[in-house]
Amino acid sequence: MKIETVKVRASAGKRATVDLVVMALFASLGLASKNVIHPLVATLAGPLYIPTGALAGGFYMMWPVLAFGFVRKIGAATVTSLTQAFISLLLPFGNFGLLSFVIYLAPGLAIDGFFLLSRHKACCAACCMGAAAVANVVGTVLVGMLILVLPEVVLLFIALVAAVSGSLGGVLANMLLVRTQKLGLRNSGG
Repeated sequence: MKIETVKVRASAGKRATVDLVVMALFASLGLASKNVIHPLVATLAGPLYIPTGALAGGFYMMWPVLAFGFVRKIGAATVTSLTQAFISLLLPFGNFGLLSFVIYLAPGLAIDGFFLLSRHKACCAACCMGAAAVANVVGTVLVGMLILVLPEVVLLFIALVAAVSGSLGGVLANMLLVRTQKLGLRNSGG
């Protein structure tokens, strides 16, 4: 009986380590892709006077949703976002100083909150779309209020753009989750 208990604890420890590695990987991929996507989207968003993050944010929010989809535990998106906040302080882009902790952490909390309330686990396109949309709206509005100090009407407009962009990022996240499951890289249950 004691040997079985030790095996279960060792297995749980390995799983927790794998979860942390997955979250760190997706946090890093999110910041790395931001460096590539941001300038490309800025060429479209700039002339339209739309903050680039609102338009490209759906792609950014895809990564914490993917982390949640792999780990399937409440807190996965938050840990991923917190890791992004720490890493962003070391990078020349996406760095908002100490506000990075608010700006990066709030969307992760929104994703975890969405999955907690909906009782989904990044299992379908609809829940991935909803989680990424909510996260992108939260992140975009925070940047609009705290960094850009935009008026309320403009905040409402960019929140709508962020919701559409986030939904598209959620669709992409779901497509990747389905593909990785078919390839046997992730389990369907959690």
